[in-house]
Amino acid sequence: MTLDDHSTLRRTLAEAAASLSENAIAPQLVAAAIKAGGAQLTAHGALSVETGAFTGRSPKDKFIVRDGLTAEKVWWDNSGAMTPAAFDLLLADITAHLSGQNLFRQDLIAGADPRHQYDVTVLTPSAWHALFIRNLLIRPDEGIVKSEAATPVTIIHAPLFLADPARHGTRTETVIALDMSRNLVLIAGTHYAGEIKKSVFSLFNFHAPRQGVLPMHCSANLGPQGEAALFFGLSGTGKTTLSNDPDRPLIGDDEHGWGDQGVFNLEGGCYAKTVKLSAEAEPEIFAATRTFGTVLENVVLNDNGMPAFDDVSRTENTRAAYPIHVLPSVAKGSTGGTPKTVVFLTADAFGVLPPLAKLTPEQAVYHFLSGYTAKVAGTERGVTEPQATFSACFGAPFMPLHPTVYGDLLAERLRMSGAQAWLLNTGWIGGGYGAGKRIDIASTRRLLTAALNGELDDASTRFDPLFGFAVPLAVNGVDSRLLDPRQCWADTDAYDVQALKLVELFRNNFKKFGRQADADAGPRLAEAAE
Repeated sequence: MTLDDHSTLRRTLAEAAASLSENAIAPQLVAAAIKAGGAQLTAHGALSVETGAFTGRSPKDKFIVRDGLTAEKVWWDNSGAMTPAAFDLLLADITAHLSGQNLFRQDLIAGADPRHQYDVTVLTPSAWHALFIRNLLIRPDEGIVKSEAATPVTIIHAPLFLADPARHGTRTETVIALDMSRNLVLIAGTHYAGEIKKSVFSLFNFHAPRQGVLPMHCSANLGPQGEAALFFGLSGTGKTTLSNDPDRPLIGDDEHGWGDQGVFNLEGGCYAKTVKLSAEAEPEIFAATRTFGTVLENVVLNDNGMPAFDDVSRTENTRAAYPIHVLPSVAKGSTGGTPKTVVFLTADAFGVLPPLAKLTPEQAVYHFLSGYTAKVAGTERGVTEPQATFSACFGAPFMPLHPTVYGDLLAERLRMSGAQAWLLNTGWIGGGYGAGKRIDIASTRRLLTAALNGELDDASTRFDPLFGFAVPLAVNGVDSRLLDPRQCWADTDAYDVQALKLVELFRNNFKKFGRQADADAGPRLAEAAE
């Protein structure tokens, strides 16, 4: 689909609309959202909204058009398939549904590197969704020029349209449908704004590897010499918190590409979790929630219009969407050089993994493909112990290709860059959840700083007999006993039992990759469990 084809589609929707607001800025969108109802200003001027029944993504309602381009490339075990005819019918029905409505159009950029850039147009009947995506993507008038060669993308957002499974081939009345050949996205039946943001990332994840670019669900910042660091981690591991450092300019907090010229942000904003947010623990993010134009999703407000970040009565997945420029320290142009450090974050609720471990390139690929963290006990009825969570490449729901495609790209990037990879555990020590304690943030920050500034490059290490990685014996400013989790358990035999259990979970998860996954850490885990 050419730019002219996208222009025709966009024009068709505009001509059928009752009115069209093009590239409205924050004050205009805030006013329109409040006028439409369902949105209100907080005491400090952020826009508070609710997303209704959907307070998170609907991964099982996501579909990719199966055609000549995608049939042999997409990891169909991880993605629903839709026929081209069903997509076209859905497109026609959504277009008819939007006819006569007031629409908001935002023309934005995805990709700070002009060599790998998308010209994204979002059309929606919702002013606050238009503000959300304006905050999250790159605004063309803010220092990053749109390339004439940028790939056109059109996203049509119709939250009130209900799909018909019998007619459209969907699972439910909610649908997120992506046509990778034409770079069209249809979103319907959900008000959760994260679907818009992640659809852009899904398109990028499909196309970027063909250009030799590694797409990454990670945050990134810059050191004092301009060296980049990457932070991979699932929700709750500290990715956003640890990458927001006033002494290290932020490249971006969630979606990046790693190409021959270095790292670049796909976005122009941040989508931070706000549950239990405080000015003391996360001052930069807290301040952003008090900025005019920030969108607060599902955050409960008290009678004075102040956010109650500890209130999770709506959902624990409360969020703040704000443009990156409201942060005090950001990287110029949202780009950075070749990474020097790659950090894999995990919150191990089993109390097994050390707070910090040095990885070989092969081990880095293994942990990248595993994408491990653990949910704590007590979050669901009947759950009495931690539960392992594995998400390939730390972002399986957004990875249309087989994980090993991304794993191979990471291996190549590590080889070419010489970047050092680390595993940083922000979870429990001295026992699993309920018995041990969470590793304190001060120790985590000290360990991270030591890994980033090179002071551990030649440090003495011990060999972990189960996982095979190297664990520092001492880190200045950290109790050395903390670095050996086994010695922190009152019952070392109980630690051994729990450790072998975790090893087995890793092994079982890795089996799904089959022979395609080539990581030396896998055999070591297998040997350790026998």
